[in-house]
Amino acid sequence: MTVIRLYKGYQLFNGLLLWLPIFYLYQRDIGLTDQQIFGIQAIYYVAFCLLDVPTGVLADRFDYRRFLQLGAITLTAANLIPVFVQNYWGFLTHFLLIALAYSFTSGAGSAYVYEYLHRTGQDALYKQAEGSARAYSLTGRVVALPAAGVLMQWQFTSPYWLSAAATLIALGIALKLPPLPPGEHHHEKLAVRRAFATLKRDHYLVLLMVQGVAIFTLVRILQANLFQPVLDAKHLPVAGFGVLMAVTTLFEALGAARPNLIRRAMSDLRAVFVLTTVMAVCLALLAPAGLVATIACLCVFSLATGLSFPVQRQLVNDAITDPRSRATLLSIESLIDRAVCSLVIFLLGGYLARGAMNDFLVHAAAGTVLLMVVVALSIHFVRTKERSG
Repeated sequence: MTVIRLYKGYQLFNGLLLWLPIFYLYQRDIGLTDQQIFGIQAIYYVAFCLLDVPTGVLADRFDYRRFLQLGAITLTAANLIPVFVQNYWGFLTHFLLIALAYSFTSGAGSAYVYEYLHRTGQDALYKQAEGSARAYSLTGRVVALPAAGVLMQWQFTSPYWLSAAATLIALGIALKLPPLPPGEHHHEKLAVRRAFATLKRDHYLVLLMVQGVAIFTLVRILQANLFQPVLDAKHLPVAGFGVLMAVTTLFEALGAARPNLIRRAMSDLRAVFVLTTVMAVCLALLAPAGLVATIACLCVFSLATGLSFPVQRQLVNDAITDPRSRATLLSIESLIDRAVCSLVIFLLGGYLARGAMNDFLVHAAAGTVLLMVVVALSIHFVRTKERSG
């Protein structure tokens, strides 16, 4: 199907950020301290929280496709900032633009595909489409990321130049996306009031969003913020950072490409709880693990991540009963995710300042498992109340 193919291509090139394995080292090499680096990350999450809902509201009001295009344009600009401004303010601007770019696309991408398939009577294709698109994005990283360390040593800024080139290709693909077919709803009003009214009365949807917080936070903290410090602590050579990120990304892509496999063993709701618990256990095991065991834990963590994301996104989309505010609600979910991440990043900085990274890994894992237990009991209570009422 043309729309699904284009969406896969967009996710492939818009997510092809070659600087991911080396951005911590890049900032450190230009003279930034750990406090500055993690401070920028915390500001990034706060900025995303401030931007995400307004951009989701506007996407519901206007055109999902235009926001995917704006996201690619903004991300291209963001990728070029570190090439020309190599200091604290340059990287702060870089990450603020990334926050803006992802706020444009966080709700609009899934909302566009879900609505297109729904309006053409192909709802059953959504989970596989979302999973396959993520798998394409991850597979692109598998191919490209091993070269990140070598490219940086060859030409210091090349990972950022190549990332900008990839997002320009994503823009070209976004311009080819077809408009949504006519639907039963018209987005003639801003969706924010409808969205908050939905959350106020639909406790099940709120709990599904909270459930997704655990997945997003674990993935973001480990893959974006702790990946390089953990490997540095395990004494992996810098040239191996990109290679290992590619290997773990391959495992995530395998999971994302086959999200229906887990359904054979358990329901979607139960699968998310089980997979999140597996991810938390892997995080805790990184503390005592040697290099080989660390690599194994990262691979299992990534496989569970790939399986869980499409399933959790399907659960949330299915629970949204009013499509007029779909992008707004998905943006609110992203806002909650980033708000929690901002808090966790703040705490992480304190742990690292004390040289207590292993304590953070164990405490974060224990907190995640506790959250999963609370959410599971709450969902059981809400669904029992709905059936009896």
